[in-house]
Parts: sequence; structure tokens; C-alpha cells
Amino acid sequence: MRFEDLKIAEPILKALHEKGYVEPTPIQAKAIPLVLDRKDVLGCAQTGTGKTAAFSLPIIQLINAIEAKSTGKPVVRSLIVTPTRELAIQIDENIKAYSKHTNIRSTVIFGGVKQGAQVAQLKKGVHILTATPGRLLDLIGQGLLSIETVGLFVLDEADRMLDMGFIHDIRKLLELLPEKRQSLFFSATMPKSIKDLSQKILNDPVRVEVTPPSSTAETVQQSIYYTNRKLKKDLLLHVLESNKIEQALIFTRTKHGADRVARFLTKQNIKSSSIHGDKAQNQRQKALTMFKEGKLKTLVATDIAARGIDIDKLRYVINFEVPNMPETYVHRIGRSGRAGEEGNAIALCEPEENAFVKDIEKLTKTKITVIADHPFPQTEKPMTEAEKKEWEKEKQRRKQEFFANRKKSKEERGGGRGRGGRNEKSRGDKPKAKAQGRKTEVKAKANDPQSKERTDKPRSEGGAPKSGNGQGRGSGKGKENSKSKGRSGGKGKRRSTDMSPSLKNKFMWPLEK
Repeated sequence: MRFEDLKIAEPILKALHEKGYVEPTPIQAKAIPLVLDRKDVLGCAQTGTGKTAAFSLPIIQLINAIEAKSTGKPVVRSLIVTPTRELAIQIDENIKAYSKHTNIRSTVIFGGVKQGAQVAQLKKGVHILTATPGRLLDLIGQGLLSIETVGLFVLDEADRMLDMGFIHDIRKLLELLPEKRQSLFFSATMPKSIKDLSQKILNDPVRVEVTPPSSTAETVQQSIYYTNRKLKKDLLLHVLESNKIEQALIFTRTKHGADRVARFLTKQNIKSSSIHGDKAQNQRQKALTMFKEGKLKTLVATDIAARGIDIDKLRYVINFEVPNMPETYVHRIGRSGRAGEEGNAIALCEPEENAFVKDIEKLTKTKITVIADHPFPQTEKPMTEAEKKEWEKEKQRRKQEFFANRKKSKEERGGGRGRGGRNEKSRGDKPKAKAQGRKTEVKAKANDPQSKERTDKPRSEGGAPKSGNGQGRGSGKGKENSKSKGRSGGKGKRRSTDMSPSLKNKFMWPLEK
């Protein structure tokens, strides 16, 4: 089948041919005719199967049929909601490419940046708006955006939307949308929560499913290396070198973990960067652009930040940490093997993640190939329940200690700047006459025999003058320090939270690495 067989309009076909697209993917072949027939669609397909074109091509065609000869200011005809900024940007880029030979205007809005430029685009008028939930509701609340004219509504990556806690925002949005509309609902997985949400959004939908729910792409070869926690970084280097990997997307569970792995690889002379929710949008976009252009060998990402990474030729995805949610694994490895290309998904598994692998294989109904011949085998066993409790307590204690120390150091740096800046400036602004007056006063006191007599009092062994009550300022501090020392040293009622040496050696706290 070719795109011409789907009754795609000539201006859109021209844009597709310029991008080298001739044959539609299975999800496109099934969904496009349904959308053109104004049917609500419930689409289930993993990432990398061409979902974006499946809904954006017919939307462009339907709106172009209405607006082709219009000369007035464009109004929002279609609203596409996605969970992350990167995915929203990617969708808008594709829409602009597909509609380049039409009069369709589109734009994207998302949080994490100032709203001025986005509002300016909206004021010019747009036909297709791609948005993240937070910024969308914010601009609607400010009266800067109206969605009363929306006739085509798309909720993309619905499962990830729920995972990220956007369910309340989606409910608010549904109350603001016109009741009479066409709705399209796409998700890579189809748990009960997604089915329940789809029933509230869709009206008599047609279900389109090109692969079983939660399945992985057939073009992705999956393998796993079992190792110990403290050997993962060394194993990662071995995997990159032994497989002669030119470029790889690496997933970690946490933001700090992504930064640590990126720093480690950089120290090993491997060009790397990290992206996660704590980084500014311009930093994330810069890292993504460099990765797409091949200037970075590895990009280390968290699950949320990686949504929207769309690189057709990306062959390797590495799970530095196996996710505890099987659906997350499906999303991760879907970054490779896109649009029929070959892909490789590699997982590095420590003892505590062994159970997660079994859950993944159960969900995907696929046996992951085990690579046993490597220099960093798994020799440790998973923690017992007692060890897990001790480990969790220790993690919480050290986490609190880490952030308390960071806060203290920030306050000290801030206080130092404040004292140095303000006081020195105020001193510098005083007239020289006053400064000279103080010098004269000091000299007079030095010549005063009574003042000299006061300073000639006997000193203690420590060198400080003795005070009348036997306690100077220094002794007061010593008292306070002894109290605090007693609390931190565990001499009081609180019990020590130090870990057993064997457990500490087995599972190093990440911040120590």
C-alpha cells in the first residue's frame, strides 16, 4: 500500500515524498482512513510505529479542506496534548513539515520557559496547537487562549500522561473542550486505567491495534547482562567498546543518576550529556540537537525527558538500571528500531533488579537473551527483607544529610556575599574625615594609662582574658558544641543509623561514587 491509496491530498503527498515517505506503517494504514471518515479512534501501538503521522496527516487534510480559501485570522481547530516538552516539540516539527505546502499554521506551547514568545504566536492565530497540560491550562486561565473552537482533540502517550500524574489536568481539560468534537486517543500500553479514561473521552470509538498491548517491536533485539551494582559503570564501558557502539541512548532511574553516568563517561573521554526534568529547556534542546547531529556518542536520560527523542537510525538503547515498571521498559526500548529499522536494547541488571526482569518477560511474553560471557558477572544475591529495611533507612538518612549540607553551604555562600558586598560598600562611602577621627581616638586610648591597665589583666592558659564569671564567649560556644556533639555522636537517646559493614560494601550509596 502507498500513501496515494489512503486518499491523501496532493499538497501533503508532496511533503511526504520530500521526506522520502512512500509506504504507510500499519498504524497509519489503519488509522488515517478512520480519522478522515470522522470516527473516534482508540489507537494502541508502541513508540516508533508512526503514531504521529497517523493522526497528524488526516488532521492537516481535514482542516485544510475548511481553511484553504479562508483569509481571516486562524482559530484553533485541533488540539494535541502530550506529556512532555520534547514530545510536543517533535510533534509540532512533524506537523510543520507535513503541512509546508498548505496554509495551515501550527505552534507548540509548553512550560519551563517564559510564555511571551508562545503567547505572541497564539495571538497571530493557529489552526493546530500542540501543548503540554500545565502550560495549556495556565494560558487558558489567564484568558490568553480559547479552545472553544476545537473540533479535533488528540491525547497522545495517554499511559505516560497518567504515570506522570496528569489525570486531574486531563479532567479539567475535558470540561473546557466542546462536547461536539472528534477525539483520538493513542497509547503504547492499555491497562485498565487507560481503558477507563478512554471511555470518558471517546464516543463509540474504533479500536486500532497493530501489535498486542505492551509488546515490543520485532525489529529490536533484546539482551541482558547480569552484574553487581558497583560493577555497572565498568560493565557499561565494556558494552560500549565490545559492541563497537557508535551512538547510544542510556536510561537511568533518577536525575542524579543521569548526571553521574554522564560525568563518568565524559571522564572516560566519551562525549556525553544528560537530560532530565531539572535541566532548563534550552539545555535539554541543545543536548538533543547535538545527539541527533552525532556530536555526542551517548545521551543519558530519565524516562520523562526521553519522550520525544525521535531518531530514525538510533540502533542502541541501554538500560543502565532496569525499570521496576514493565511498561516503562517497553517505552524505553521503543526509542530504537523505529519505523522498521533494526534496533538493540541492552539491559544491565544488578541483583535487586532480577525480579523486574521476570515481570518484563511476563508482560511482553518475550524471553530476553542473557549475555553470560563478560568480565563483570553477578556474584551477589539480592538483599533480604531485613537488609532492604536497613538500606532504605540509611538511604533516607543520607539523603536528608546531603540536602541539609547543600542548603547550609548555599546559605554560607549567600551570607558571605551579602556581608562582603554591603558592608564594604558602606565603609567605602564614609568620608575620610570620620576614618581619621577614629584613628585619633584609637591613639588617645593607647596613651590612656587606665585603658592600658585594663588590658594588662592576667590571662588564662589558653591565652584569652579571664572573665568575671569564669565563662567568656568562647566557653559558651564550647558548651553548645559539646551538646551538639553529643546529639550527633549518638550518646543521647537516638540510636545510631550506621549500616553494617557488609551491607555498606555491598550497596554503596550513590552519592559516594
